[in-house]
Amino acid sequence: MEPKPAAEDLGGPEWEQALIKTMRLRGLLWRTEYSYRSWARRFAHFILPKSPYAASGEEVQKFLTDLAVQGRASASGQRQALCALVFLMQEALGRDLGQMDFKRATPRVRVPVFLSHDECRRLFAQLSGTHRLMAELAYGAGLRLMELLRLRVHHLDLERRQLHVKGGKGDKDRITVIPEILVPHLREQLERLRPLHEEDRRIGLPGVWLPDGLEKKFKHAGVRWEWQWLFPSREASRDPASGIVRRHHTLDGAFQNAVRRAAAAAGINKRVTPHVFRHSFATHLLDGGTDLRTVQELLGHADIRTTQIYLHCMKKPGLGVRSPLDRGGP
Repeated sequence: MEPKPAAEDLGGPEWEQALIKTMRLRGLLWRTEYSYRSWARRFAHFILPKSPYAASGEEVQKFLTDLAVQGRASASGQRQALCALVFLMQEALGRDLGQMDFKRATPRVRVPVFLSHDECRRLFAQLSGTHRLMAELAYGAGLRLMELLRLRVHHLDLERRQLHVKGGKGDKDRITVIPEILVPHLREQLERLRPLHEEDRRIGLPGVWLPDGLEKKFKHAGVRWEWQWLFPSREASRDPASGIVRRHHTLDGAFQNAVRRAAAAAGINKRVTPHVFRHSFATHLLDGGTDLRTVQELLGHADIRTTQIYLHCMKKPGLGVRSPLDRGGP
Protein backbone atom coordinates (compact mmCIF):
# COMPACT_ATOMS: atom_id res chain seq x y z
CA MET A 1 0.00 0.00 0.00
CA GLU A 2 1.33 3.45 -0.92
CA PRO A 3 1.96 5.54 2.20
CA LYS A 4 -0.18 8.60 2.80
CA PRO A 5 1.34 11.90 1.72
CA ALA A 6 2.70 13.94 4.59
CA ALA A 7 -0.13 16.45 4.25
CA GLU A 8 -2.53 13.72 5.39
CA ASP A 9 -0.13 12.02 7.83
CA LEU A 10 -0.51 14.05 11.01
CA GLY A 11 0.94 11.41 13.32
CA GLY A 12 -0.50 8.96 15.82
CA PRO A 13 0.06 9.78 19.51
CA GLU A 14 -0.61 13.31 20.72
CA TRP A 15 3.10 14.01 21.23
CA GLU A 16 3.84 13.05 17.62
CA GLN A 17 1.06 15.28 16.35
CA ALA A 18 2.54 18.19 18.32
CA LEU A 19 5.98 17.46 16.83
CA ILE A 20 4.66 17.35 13.26
CA LYS A 21 2.64 20.53 13.68
CA THR A 22 5.66 22.42 15.06
CA MET A 23 8.00 21.17 12.33
CA ARG A 24 5.60 22.23 9.60
CA LEU A 25 5.01 25.62 11.15
CA ARG A 26 8.79 26.11 11.16
CA GLY A 27 9.05 24.98 7.53
CA LEU A 28 11.49 22.11 8.12
CA LEU A 29 12.44 20.10 5.05
CA TRP A 30 10.77 16.75 4.42
CA ARG A 31 14.02 14.84 5.02
CA THR A 32 14.50 16.63 8.35
CA GLU A 33 10.92 15.85 9.37
CA TYR A 34 11.40 12.20 8.51
CA SER A 35 14.63 12.04 10.52
CA TYR A 36 13.23 13.83 13.58
CA ARG A 37 10.13 11.63 13.63
CA SER A 38 12.27 8.49 13.45
CA TRP A 39 14.43 9.57 16.41
CA ALA A 40 11.36 10.66 18.39
CA ARG A 41 9.74 7.25 17.91
CA ARG A 42 12.91 5.48 19.05
CA PHE A 43 13.00 7.67 22.14
CA ALA A 44 9.30 7.08 22.87
CA HIS A 45 9.87 3.32 22.67
CA PHE A 46 12.95 3.61 24.91
CA ILE A 47 11.05 5.32 27.75
CA LEU A 48 7.93 3.12 27.69
CA PRO A 49 5.54 3.07 29.51
CA LYS A 50 6.19 6.79 29.98
CA SER A 51 5.04 9.29 27.37
CA PRO A 52 7.41 11.94 26.03
CA TYR A 53 5.10 14.46 27.71
CA ALA A 54 6.17 13.00 31.07
CA ALA A 55 9.86 12.63 30.16
CA SER A 56 12.64 14.84 31.47
CA GLY A 57 16.21 15.67 30.59
CA GLU A 58 17.30 12.60 32.57
CA GLU A 59 15.52 10.23 30.17
CA VAL A 60 17.01 12.07 27.19
CA GLN A 61 20.49 11.71 28.75
CA LYS A 62 19.97 7.97 29.30
CA PHE A 63 18.81 7.52 25.69
CA LEU A 64 21.81 9.40 24.26
CA THR A 65 24.21 7.50 26.51
CA ASP A 66 22.64 4.20 25.45
CA LEU A 67 23.14 5.18 21.81
CA ALA A 68 26.86 5.67 22.40
CA VAL A 69 27.51 2.71 24.73
CA GLN A 70 25.11 -0.02 23.64
CA GLY A 71 24.24 1.16 20.14
CA ARG A 72 27.83 2.21 19.33
CA ALA A 73 26.42 5.18 17.39
CA SER A 74 28.75 7.51 15.58
CA ALA A 75 29.31 11.01 16.90
CA SER A 76 27.32 12.47 14.00
CA GLY A 77 24.44 10.03 14.60
CA GLN A 78 24.32 10.96 18.27
CA ARG A 79 24.35 14.67 17.41
CA GLN A 80 21.45 14.13 15.04
CA ALA A 81 19.50 12.35 17.79
CA LEU A 82 20.28 15.17 20.23
CA CYS A 83 18.99 17.82 17.79
CA ALA A 84 15.82 15.81 17.16
CA LEU A 85 15.07 15.28 20.86
CA VAL A 86 15.82 18.87 21.86
CA PHE A 87 13.38 19.98 19.15
CA LEU A 88 10.78 17.44 20.30
CA MET A 89 11.00 18.23 24.00
CA GLN A 90 11.61 21.98 24.02
CA GLU A 91 10.04 23.25 20.81
CA ALA A 92 7.12 20.86 20.32
CA LEU A 93 6.26 19.79 23.89
CA GLY A 94 7.45 22.87 25.76
CA ARG A 95 9.59 20.99 28.30
CA ASP A 96 12.84 22.45 29.62
CA LEU A 97 15.65 19.88 29.47
CA GLY A 98 18.10 21.95 31.51
CA GLN A 99 21.77 21.02 31.56
CA MET A 100 22.42 17.54 30.23
CA ASP A 101 25.40 15.32 30.90
CA PHE A 102 25.66 12.15 28.83
CA LYS A 103 28.31 9.86 27.40
CA ARG A 104 29.50 11.31 24.13
CA ALA A 105 30.14 9.02 21.19
CA THR A 106 33.84 8.99 20.32
CA PRO A 107 34.50 10.94 17.12
CA ARG A 108 36.23 8.78 14.53
CA VAL A 109 38.77 10.53 12.33
CA ARG A 110 38.62 8.99 8.88
CA VAL A 111 40.85 9.80 5.95
CA PRO A 112 38.46 10.52 3.06
CA VAL A 113 38.30 8.16 0.09
CA PHE A 114 39.32 10.01 -3.07
CA LEU A 115 40.18 9.19 -6.66
CA SER A 116 43.33 9.98 -8.59
CA HIS A 117 43.09 12.05 -11.78
CA ASP A 118 43.40 8.87 -13.84
CA GLU A 119 40.68 7.10 -11.84
CA CYS A 120 38.35 10.06 -12.33
CA ARG A 121 38.91 9.96 -16.10
CA ARG A 122 38.32 6.20 -16.21
CA LEU A 123 35.13 6.47 -14.19
CA PHE A 124 33.72 9.35 -16.27
CA ALA A 125 34.43 7.35 -19.42
CA GLN A 126 32.04 4.67 -18.15
CA LEU A 127 29.19 7.18 -17.83
CA SER A 128 27.22 8.89 -20.56
CA GLY A 129 24.62 11.58 -21.03
CA THR A 130 23.19 13.34 -17.99
CA HIS A 131 24.86 11.02 -15.47
CA ARG A 132 28.30 11.87 -16.87
CA LEU A 133 27.55 15.59 -16.73
CA MET A 134 26.33 15.24 -13.13
CA ALA A 135 29.45 13.32 -12.08
CA GLU A 136 31.81 15.78 -13.77
CA LEU A 137 30.00 18.76 -12.22
CA ALA A 138 30.04 17.17 -8.75
CA TYR A 139 33.80 16.68 -9.09
CA GLY A 140 34.54 19.95 -10.86
CA ALA A 141 32.61 22.09 -8.36
CA GLY A 142 33.03 20.06 -5.16
CA LEU A 143 29.32 19.42 -4.59
CA ARG A 144 27.56 17.22 -2.07
CA LEU A 145 25.01 14.82 -3.54
CA MET A 146 21.89 16.78 -2.54
CA GLU A 147 23.49 20.07 -3.57
CA LEU A 148 23.97 18.58 -7.03
CA LEU A 149 20.44 17.19 -7.28
CA ARG A 150 18.79 20.40 -6.05
CA LEU A 151 20.47 22.68 -8.57
CA ARG A 152 18.03 24.90 -10.45
CA VAL A 153 18.44 26.77 -13.73
CA HIS A 154 19.09 30.14 -12.08
CA HIS A 155 21.89 28.71 -9.93
CA LEU A 156 24.12 28.70 -13.01
CA ASP A 157 26.10 31.82 -13.93
CA LEU A 158 27.79 30.55 -17.06
CA GLU A 159 29.21 33.95 -18.01
CA ARG A 160 31.15 34.26 -14.75
CA ARG A 161 31.77 30.50 -14.47
CA GLN A 162 30.11 30.53 -11.04
CA LEU A 163 27.74 28.05 -9.44
CA HIS A 164 25.45 29.32 -6.68
CA VAL A 165 24.77 26.59 -4.11
CA LYS A 166 21.56 27.46 -2.25
CA GLY A 167 20.58 25.88 1.06
CA GLY A 168 23.59 23.58 1.37
CA LYS A 169 24.48 21.73 4.54
CA GLY A 170 23.42 23.80 7.53
CA ASP A 171 21.08 25.73 5.17
CA LYS A 172 24.06 27.82 4.02
CA ASP A 173 24.61 29.39 0.60
CA ARG A 174 27.95 29.62 -1.15
CA ILE A 175 29.53 30.19 -4.55
CA THR A 176 31.84 27.68 -6.18
CA VAL A 177 33.44 27.29 -9.60
CA ILE A 178 31.99 25.94 -12.82
CA PRO A 179 34.66 24.10 -14.84
CA GLU A 180 35.12 25.92 -18.14
CA ILE A 181 35.16 22.61 -20.01
CA LEU A 182 31.59 21.94 -18.84
CA VAL A 183 30.09 25.27 -19.95
CA PRO A 184 29.06 24.07 -23.46
CA HIS A 185 27.63 20.85 -21.99
CA LEU A 186 25.60 22.83 -19.44
CA ARG A 187 24.28 25.06 -22.22
CA GLU A 188 23.22 21.92 -24.09
CA GLN A 189 21.53 20.61 -20.94
CA LEU A 190 19.52 23.83 -20.64
CA GLU A 191 18.46 23.55 -24.28
CA ARG A 192 17.31 19.97 -23.71
CA LEU A 193 15.24 21.08 -20.72
CA ARG A 194 13.34 23.80 -22.59
CA PRO A 195 10.94 21.45 -24.46
CA LEU A 196 10.34 19.43 -21.27
CA HIS A 197 9.46 22.61 -19.36
CA GLU A 198 7.15 23.78 -22.14
CA GLU A 199 5.40 20.39 -22.28
CA ASP A 200 4.87 20.41 -18.50
CA ARG A 201 3.25 23.83 -18.80
CA ARG A 202 1.13 22.74 -21.76
CA ILE A 203 -0.39 19.79 -19.88
CA GLY A 204 -0.89 21.89 -16.74
CA LEU A 205 1.55 20.02 -14.51
CA PRO A 206 1.98 21.82 -11.15
CA GLY A 207 5.20 23.77 -10.72
CA VAL A 208 8.31 22.31 -9.11
CA TRP A 209 8.66 22.18 -5.34
CA LEU A 210 9.78 25.35 -3.58
CA PRO A 211 10.70 25.89 0.08
CA ASP A 212 7.68 27.02 2.12
CA GLY A 213 8.83 30.62 2.46
CA LEU A 214 9.30 31.03 -1.29
CA GLU A 215 6.08 29.17 -2.06
CA LYS A 216 4.13 31.71 -0.05
CA LYS A 217 6.02 34.76 -1.28
CA PHE A 218 6.19 33.80 -4.96
CA LYS A 219 3.12 31.63 -5.56
CA HIS A 220 3.73 31.06 -9.26
CA ALA A 221 7.53 30.81 -9.22
CA GLY A 222 7.38 27.00 -9.48
CA VAL A 223 6.19 27.17 -13.09
CA ARG A 224 8.80 29.70 -14.19
CA TRP A 225 11.80 28.60 -16.24
CA GLU A 226 14.52 29.85 -13.89
CA TRP A 227 13.20 27.73 -10.98
CA GLN A 228 13.22 24.42 -12.86
CA TRP A 229 15.52 21.61 -11.75
CA LEU A 230 18.79 21.39 -13.69
CA PHE A 231 18.60 17.59 -13.49
CA PRO A 232 14.86 16.72 -13.49
CA SER A 233 13.37 13.25 -13.23
CA ARG A 234 12.08 11.66 -16.42
CA GLU A 235 8.58 11.17 -15.04
CA ALA A 236 6.37 13.20 -12.73
CA SER A 237 5.76 11.63 -9.33
CA ARG A 238 3.86 12.24 -6.12
CA ASP A 239 5.37 14.74 -3.69
CA PRO A 240 5.80 12.86 -0.37
CA ALA A 241 5.00 16.00 1.63
CA SER A 242 1.97 17.43 -0.16
CA GLY A 243 0.73 14.52 -2.28
CA ILE A 244 0.85 16.74 -5.40
CA VAL A 245 1.97 15.03 -8.61
CA ARG A 246 4.77 17.16 -10.07
CA ARG A 247 8.23 16.86 -11.62
CA HIS A 248 11.02 16.33 -9.10
CA HIS A 249 14.77 16.29 -9.49
CA THR A 250 16.59 13.07 -10.36
CA LEU A 251 16.40 10.50 -7.57
CA ASP A 252 19.53 10.18 -5.48
CA GLY A 253 19.44 6.38 -5.67
CA ALA A 254 19.48 6.37 -9.47
CA PHE A 255 22.63 8.50 -9.61
CA GLN A 256 24.32 6.58 -6.80
CA ASN A 257 23.74 3.29 -8.60
CA ALA A 258 25.07 4.71 -11.87
CA VAL A 259 28.28 5.87 -10.14
CA ARG A 260 28.72 2.52 -8.40
CA ARG A 261 28.36 0.59 -11.67
CA ALA A 262 30.75 2.94 -13.46
CA ALA A 263 33.40 2.54 -10.77
CA ALA A 264 33.16 -1.25 -11.04
CA ALA A 265 33.37 -1.12 -14.84
CA ALA A 266 36.42 1.16 -14.59
CA GLY A 267 38.17 -1.38 -12.35
CA ILE A 268 38.46 0.99 -9.39
CA ASN A 269 39.10 -0.97 -6.21
CA LYS A 270 37.66 1.61 -3.84
CA ARG A 271 34.25 2.20 -2.29
CA VAL A 272 33.04 4.89 -4.66
CA THR A 273 29.98 7.03 -3.90
CA PRO A 274 29.03 10.46 -5.30
CA HIS A 275 30.59 12.08 -2.22
CA VAL A 276 33.99 10.77 -3.33
CA PHE A 277 33.90 13.38 -6.12
CA ARG A 278 33.83 16.13 -3.49
CA HIS A 279 36.77 14.56 -1.64
CA SER A 280 38.68 14.32 -4.92
CA PHE A 281 37.94 17.96 -5.78
CA ALA A 282 39.44 19.16 -2.47
CA THR A 283 42.47 16.86 -2.64
CA HIS A 284 43.34 17.76 -6.23
CA LEU A 285 43.02 21.49 -5.52
CA LEU A 286 45.44 21.23 -2.60
CA ASP A 287 47.79 19.09 -4.69
CA GLY A 288 47.71 21.81 -7.33
CA GLY A 289 48.78 24.50 -4.86
CA THR A 290 45.42 26.10 -3.95
CA ASP A 291 45.58 27.50 -0.43
CA LEU A 292 43.59 25.86 2.36
CA ARG A 293 41.37 28.89 3.05
CA THR A 294 40.19 29.05 -0.56
CA VAL A 295 39.37 25.33 -0.55
CA GLN A 296 37.44 25.87 2.70
CA GLU A 297 35.31 28.57 1.07
CA LEU A 298 34.64 26.52 -2.06
CA LEU A 299 33.57 23.52 0.04
CA GLY A 300 31.46 25.63 2.41
CA HIS A 301 33.14 24.40 5.60
CA ALA A 302 32.42 26.53 8.69
CA ASP A 303 35.60 25.35 10.41
CA ILE A 304 38.95 25.13 8.63
CA ARG A 305 39.78 22.05 10.72
CA THR A 306 37.21 20.16 8.64
CA THR A 307 39.10 21.13 5.49
CA GLN A 308 42.47 20.19 6.99
CA ILE A 309 41.58 16.48 6.86
CA TYR A 310 42.33 16.65 3.11
CA LEU A 311 45.96 17.44 3.87
CA HIS A 312 46.31 13.74 4.72
CA CYS A 313 45.27 12.86 1.17
CA MET A 314 47.83 14.95 -0.67
CA LYS A 315 50.60 13.40 -2.75
CA LYS A 316 53.12 15.10 -0.50
CA PRO A 317 51.49 15.74 2.89
CA GLY A 318 53.09 18.27 5.19
CA LEU A 319 55.76 20.49 3.62
CA GLY A 320 56.57 18.29 0.65
CA VAL A 321 58.22 15.66 2.86
CA ARG A 322 60.02 12.88 0.96
CA SER A 323 60.12 9.36 2.26
CA PRO A 324 63.60 8.28 3.43
CA LEU A 325 63.34 5.39 0.98
CA ASP A 326 63.22 7.92 -1.88
CA ARG A 327 66.47 9.41 -0.63
CA GLY A 328 68.40 6.16 -0.89
CA GLY A 329 66.79 4.07 1.84
CA PRO A 330 68.69 2.38 4.69
